[in-house]
Amino acid sequence: EGMAPPKRILFPPEKICMVWQQRQSAGAGLFNVGNTCFLNAVLQCLTYTPPLANYLLSREHSQACHQQDFCMMCIMEAHVNKVLHSSVSAILPLPVLRVFRCIGEHFQPGREEDAHDFLCCTVNAMQRACLGASSDLDISSQSTTIVHQIFGGFLRSRVTCFSCKAISDSYEAFMDVPLDIKAASSLTAALEDFVTPEHLDGENCFKCNTCKKNVAASKRFTVHCAPKVLTVCLKRFDCFTGGKVSKVVEYPEYLDLRPYMSEADGEPLHYSLYAVLVHSGLSCHGGHYFCYTKASNGLWYQMDDESVELCCIDTALRQQAYLLFYAR
Repeated sequence: EGMAPPKRILFPPEKICMVWQQRQSAGAGLFNVGNTCFLNAVLQCLTYTPPLANYLLSREHSQACHQQDFCMMCIMEAHVNKVLHSSVSAILPLPVLRVFRCIGEHFQPGREEDAHDFLCCTVNAMQRACLGASSDLDISSQSTTIVHQIFGGFLRSRVTCFSCKAISDSYEAFMDVPLDIKAASSLTAALEDFVTPEHLDGENCFKCNTCKKNVAASKRFTVHCAPKVLTVCLKRFDCFTGGKVSKVVEYPEYLDLRPYMSEADGEPLHYSLYAVLVHSGLSCHGGHYFCYTKASNGLWYQMDDESVELCCIDTALRQQAYLLFYAR
């Protein structure tokens, strides 16, 4: 509603399976080769994303892939199969390390990078791999890749003119939702802030097409199309200083996204937490990344580079989370 339908469907939505097809305990840990904890933690969170893992374990992508050079989907397929089928306790994520600069050209080997940045670049590289030669498609068709159907959604930005009450809607695709936590003590409070209307006035006023002049207005973001996997980044790092917001932000095991949707009155939209990525340290320039993930056997594990240890859900819920992963 409000958005053009796709001209082409690149991956049939009914083939996406949200529940694990194979049940097993956690797979291998990942060796750190010098400041690669951010990469290890992100890869583990992606490996335990059920619809992505189901697809990659089927090896369907590589069987049909015709890309000659760098293909992030082929690399992730090989990585996930190796981690989940490994007979050793830890492996080196060499295929990913080899294409590190292809994932993001600003990445420098040996330097501690930001885990959220690496996640965005990895998911975008997977999306590009799925588009292949079809990158000239309309935005609705681009959102029908398996990657966008898993991680992607659409936000609606609605501006309402205070003078004539005219409404102007625009839509943007997203792969994750960054949330300001300076004033919020919980994930739900941060989501509440995210959908609270912003007042546009003075220098920041709105040019109304109906009134034909600059006017005061309100602007409100809502989730218009909900993703199958909701990835939330709690904005812990100051853009300018790199300093860290080290406060506790509570997050639930089960989340209802319905109150933050454009259509807030429908059925509940239930999500279940399956991974938590944590940064320990005082600033984005240093510290350590590790994560907690829920394996296909339903148990939680702490994954800290090569170490994979069974833990309880309560431990996973009490962390100073940086990235949260929820599945429908």
